[in-house]
Amino acid sequence: MAVLFGNPLRQARTDGSNNKILWVARAATTSPDPTAPATLVITATLDGADTRVSREVAGGPGPSIIDLPQAGCWHLDLRWSGHTDTMDLVYAP
Repeated sequence: MAVLFGNPLRQARTDGSNNKILWVARAATTSPDPTAPATLVITATLDGADTRVSREVAGGPGPSIIDLPQAGCWHLDLRWSGHTDTMDLVYAP
């Protein structure tokens, strides 16, 4: 789950705030791959375009500031500690 503290998310923030997102993972009793890195790796793809960027959150799901290069609907592929998930987030202009 992504808890948005900078809502709406914006491609460019002029008010001094940030695109703050708290990533919350469902509690798991064991990791599917205990040797996998804990870092949350986000691969974001802009809907209807070839634009793709990567972002990382050290230590895995938790607080972050995630800026993406342009406004639009972004599809996110999330990977951490052997887990995977997907979601869509919209960034306003």
